[in-house]
Amino acid sequence: MARYTEAVCRLCRREGAKLYLKGDKCYSDKCSYTRRAYAPGQHGQGRKKVSEYGLQLREKQKARRIYGILEGQFHSYFEKADRMKGITGENLLVMLERRLDNVVYRLGLAESRTQARQLVRHGHFTVNGRRVNIPSYLVKADETIQIRETSKESPLLKQVIENLGAKTVPAWLEMSVNDTTGKVLRYPTREEIDIPVQEHLIVELYSR
Repeated sequence: MARYTEAVCRLCRREGAKLYLKGDKCYSDKCSYTRRAYAPGQHGQGRKKVSEYGLQLREKQKARRIYGILEGQFHSYFEKADRMKGITGENLLVMLERRLDNVVYRLGLAESRTQARQLVRHGHFTVNGRRVNIPSYLVKADETIQIRETSKESPLLKQVIENLGAKTVPAWLEMSVNDTTGKVLRYPTREEIDIPVQEHLIVELYSR
C-alpha cells in the first residue's frame, strides 16, 4: 500500500498550520512548525500571492494530510459524500472521522493517526469482538473498539494503556479506561470535528 514516507513536519510547514501528525511532539517546543512557521524550501519565507484555486487546493491537501489519505481514496470519499443527503463538505469530514484509524486515535489508543493506522494494520484491535485490520473501515453507531487481549502485552500498547484517560475523548465517543474499550455513541457533528479545514473550499475545488 502506497503511503507518504518523508518527513511529516514539512507538511505542517507547507500548509501553514499544525496538522498534529507526530503526537506529543506537536505540543512541545520541538515542533518544527513552532520553530519555523513558514513553508519549507529555499523560497519558503517569500511572500506569495495565492489564487482562488490555490486556496482550494491547499484546503484539500491539508485535509488529506491530516487523515493520511492518498489522492485517489480522498476523491472517492468526496464522491460518496456528494451522493449522500445533507451538506457535502460536512458529510466528507464525518466520513473521514469514522475511519477506524481515526477513531482509535480519537479514543486515545494511539499517539497519532499514523501510529493508529499501523496498530490497526497489525490487527491489534477488534470491532464488536471481531478482529479488523483495515484502517479505512467506517465505524457505525453503537460499535465498540477494543484492544485485543493478546496485544496488551505489546510494549507500545502497554504504554498506551498506562496513558489512557490523559486525552480528552470527543463527545460522540466513549472510552472505558478500566477495560480499554471505546464505543461510538453517534456520528460527530461539524462543530465536534476540530480540524483547521474549510471544507466548502474542497467542495468548490472538486466542483470545477
